[in-house]
Amino acid sequence: MRSRTRATIRLTAAASATLVAVALGASPAAAAPLPASVPTDAAAGELLSVRPLSSELWVPGAAQAVALEYTTTDAFGSPATSTGTVFLPPGTAPAGGWPVISWAHGTSGLADACAPSVSGPAAPQRDLPYLANWIDNGYAIVASDYAGLGTPGLHAYLDGRTTAHNVVDMVAAGRNYTSTLPAGQQLSSSWAAVGQSQGGGAAIYTARYATEFGGPELDYRGAVGTGTPAYIERLLEIGGPGTPPVPLTPGLTAYVSYIVAALRYAHPELGIDTILTPTGAEYAALAESECILDFEEQLRGVSLGDFFTAPLTSLPNFQSTVAHYMAMPESGFDKPFFMGHGALDTDVPYPTTALYAARLTENGQPVTFKTYPGDHSATLTASPPDALAFLDRLFGR
Repeated sequence: MRSRTRATIRLTAAASATLVAVALGASPAAAAPLPASVPTDAAAGELLSVRPLSSELWVPGAAQAVALEYTTTDAFGSPATSTGTVFLPPGTAPAGGWPVISWAHGTSGLADACAPSVSGPAAPQRDLPYLANWIDNGYAIVASDYAGLGTPGLHAYLDGRTTAHNVVDMVAAGRNYTSTLPAGQQLSSSWAAVGQSQGGGAAIYTARYATEFGGPELDYRGAVGTGTPAYIERLLEIGGPGTPPVPLTPGLTAYVSYIVAALRYAHPELGIDTILTPTGAEYAALAESECILDFEEQLRGVSLGDFFTAPLTSLPNFQSTVAHYMAMPESGFDKPFFMGHGALDTDVPYPTTALYAARLTENGQPVTFKTYPGDHSATLTASPPDALAFLDRLFGR
């Protein structure tokens, strides 16, 4: 993977002008258009443009909010762009700046219209109050949309390494933005990754590479992941003709459809199209255009067994390719991290994540794992006291 220098704040002319307007309270109509390609020497986290964020998308309690465009890495290891949001608490930052939460969002879809900076979180009644807890406790929030979700290319759904780059680089981009603001509104270099569901996996994957990807300019402290998907690559191995219908929720069928669509994009050498039925091809195409809630409705009564003419494992190098793409890391973590999971979770089955947590413990990794009595969303709702106490200790607060 190409190495790119981090650090110095380099702003495009359009970004510089927009920064001044936002800082002064003006409302520029829109961000400057994204470049057709990103220079190969672009610094990760370089700020490309800034725009005001629609008020209905603000985290409750935030004093300021903007949407950014910044440089990062895509699924092919190449310089790319992503969008994201920055939310600042009210008041004056402590010495050194606001401590930072880099929020990794849950599944919203693959289409540009599904980006949280455009349409908000897929579960606003759940996610916005959760994020408000961090704002209320003096943390700033930066939140990547992920590369390809609102920017050129397709979002590589559940691609752990790429998403980790996006989450880390969003911290650098947020700091680059606030460096133009008064000292009392700037972001600290100290940060943590936090996420739910898809974002829980992203936060924990980021935890493994945060220090490496962030470099000395960023002070990574730890991570929190709830509803974290683990060993999903092993569940995919049963995919093929006659796969039983997924019980309880069409959400799992939607997740697999998103994985299939993303793998077609990121790893065309697998030849997934060669084993898709007309039904499978239809829903793989829809996965690229439909956001999660609408997509789930269209998948009611649809069976994954109708997607394929042959087992996924019949594709050359399927298992090794998918493991490299999405398998959660089991070692190499250098800072403590917290995982919470619901015993009644049917979106991300509890047994696989509990097994992953056990493997991490066996490997001597600095994980704290807690089981909650509820389901997928109830875990996020119940976890703030534990997550806040955990990260407060890591930030020395």
